[in-house]
Amino acid sequence: MKGFKNIFAALVLLAALASSYFLWPGAKVTVTIPEGAAAGQVAAILRNAGVILSSTWFKTLVKLTGAGKKIMPGEYTFHRYMSAEEALWRLLHNTYINNARIVIPEGWRLEQIAERLAANGVTDKKQFEELARKDRLEGYLFPSTYYFKKNTPAQEVINLLKLEFDRQVSPLFAKGFPAGLDERKVLIIASIVEREAAIPSERPLIAAVYLNRYFKRMALEADPTVQYSIGYWEKGQTWWKQGLTYKDLKFKSAYNTYAVGGLPPGPICNPGADSVNSVLNPASIDALYFVADRKGKHIFNVKFSEHLKAKRRVEQAAKSEE
Repeated sequence: MKGFKNIFAALVLLAALASSYFLWPGAKVTVTIPEGAAAGQVAAILRNAGVILSSTWFKTLVKLTGAGKKIMPGEYTFHRYMSAEEALWRLLHNTYINNARIVIPEGWRLEQIAERLAANGVTDKKQFEELARKDRLEGYLFPSTYYFKKNTPAQEVINLLKLEFDRQVSPLFAKGFPAGLDERKVLIIASIVEREAAIPSERPLIAAVYLNRYFKRMALEADPTVQYSIGYWEKGQTWWKQGLTYKDLKFKSAYNTYAVGGLPPGPICNPGADSVNSVLNPASIDALYFVADRKGKHIFNVKFSEHLKAKRRVEQAAKSEE
């Protein structure tokens, strides 16, 4: 009988320990989920950190719920020994993110940046846009990878982006500007180059064309300025309309360089350092025209007649592919 009591006491103690293991929250642990991490990688990170007990069950949950692409990268605070269900819930709701990893691509306009920041719970979209427009910061919101705390005041976010601009771009300006240019003009042309150049090596060539046209007092006739003027394109669900029409080229705006001579009033996006550098150090060519060859590259020409021939060749090639 005494032996039975000892066994029973041991079972009770074991049950108590098991209850505390599964029901009581464990110690806090900080986990970083990288951008683009697949379910298996996320499961392994959580399992190795002691957040979940079974990586297999976590992966099964992700598959059953279709949550794989909804897991947001960033830094999270978990408790050890959480259920896989609760861990997944936290990963799907930015309320639990400590630091969100935000990638701002080169060539985005301020509205796109505001949308990404707000979607990740970093700051208020409306306040960010209002402050950026008030201080004319299009072009100065430097594209890079940032880590933000949730609910950061919009001004603090803007200050950080401007600080990165100063760190990356200001040293380029410190070397001086080519004749006839200043900081604002360089940024405006660099923003157009950023939107035009699909291939990095062509940035100095495209910059040279726009500079040549600018100094010859020719209309820049840059498609990205038309896209910027039009704004959000509902049909394509994008800020950069594709397939511009002849009517689009006549869109009334101070930013439309088909309709207005000289440079637009300001940058049309936020360019990276390479595009800025291409304007400060353009290619040594006399070309005044270029046309995309449908493969990302451009054909450059000095004479308008040769430019028209190049356009016809591109159009004929496009028809033959249909």
